Amino acid sequence: MTNTYSNEIRIVIGSWGSYNECNERALGSRWLDLADYGDWDEIVEELERQGFELDGIDEELFIQDVENLDLDGENTDYMSPQRLFETLYESGVLLDADKFETMEAFIEARSYKDFEARVKEQGECWDDDVHIYKGYDWEDYGREQFSNSGLSIPDSLIDYFDFESYGESFSYDGLVEKYSGGLIEIS
Repeated sequence: MTNTYSNEIRIVIGSWGSYNECNERALGSRWLDLADYGDWDEIVEELERQGFELDGIDEELFIQDVENLDLDGENTDYMSPQRLFETLYESGVLLDADKFETMEAFIEARSYKDFEARVKEQGECWDDDVHIYKGYDWEDYGREQFSNSGLSIPDSLIDYFDFESYGESFSYDGLVEKYSGGLIEIS
């Protein structure tokens, strides 16, 4: 399996045993592009090829470094690399650029833990009720929601309507949130 877009999620896996012993694996594995693996067993095989003794000193693994994934301040020392991989794999973000982009916005607006819980609950369909409004501000969102509502305001009064406040009012229930690229709606 090969990653076909540039948003690669890569990790370095270390083991507590090698880290504490300061042996040749103390600095962890080589960078692993998670999209290159179809299941955890393939990652295990790669670690063994790199000299990890997974039935011995290297049985307790941790994530030493992560690239292209905002883990929202999570302490990766205590995060299972297997659980991270399986969550990302099940979510579909490793091979789907749209899902990856949605995940980035979701994690920025909420957290990695919320993302992980949603994937655990809904699997690959975690993003079915998540909509990105890229480049939108509250006024844009308010105008769109108003136009979709079926309501109308006479043209002579439309300039007096505060679409920004109307749009922002949708955030009060926590279903629409701001992220660096626009707005995200999470139902």
